Amino acid sequence: MSIMLFVVIIVSYLIGSMSGARLAQRIFQTADPTQSGSGNPGATNMYRVSGWKPALLTLVFDIFKAVIPVWGSYFLNFTPVELGFVGIACCLGHIFPVFHKFKGGKAVATAFGAMLPIGLELGAILIVTWAIAAYKFKYSSLASIISVIIAPLYVYLLKPKYVIPVIMLSILILLRHLPNIKRILQNKEPKIHEQRKG
Repeated sequence: MSIMLFVVIIVSYLIGSMSGARLAQRIFQTADPTQSGSGNPGATNMYRVSGWKPALLTLVFDIFKAVIPVWGSYFLNFTPVELGFVGIACCLGHIFPVFHKFKGGKAVATAFGAMLPIGLELGAILIVTWAIAAYKFKYSSLASIISVIIAPLYVYLLKPKYVIPVIMLSILILLRHLPNIKRILQNKEPKIHEQRKG
């Protein structure tokens, strides 16, 4: 690993550790997302407990905190796999944030942000996939799981040289969702609209 890549990975982790949900909580003076709803500091839980405005800010922030490091790393001539490590560093920062006692979220929006520099068409297809799955099944987590499972196929069809880093990201997100999968099978997973306010 080059010194440059090591530095970028550390910086990406630190950027990933910044929480969009906690920022939205302070700006909108909402309930603590880690103490309400599912307890997850992500956009879906912010929507459940605080409404769409805090949720939107959370989503946009958590996406772009990965877009910027990965997109910037592209101009450092990193290989696709190295870009994958940068994306994973952002996601690990979100999942285990150093600024918040290593208690973070699922990193779905952050993983999406890490994939977005591959192309806007990929982003659009993933959004449509998530929206269809969420509409049909009513579970944000299941929609995310379906989206990350199929994401490598989309990338293979669009820009196959980035398949390996996307698989890396997909595996990370799937592992993070193992508790959700268990709750879905037990019919205990909260649906998107449950406990929604505003």
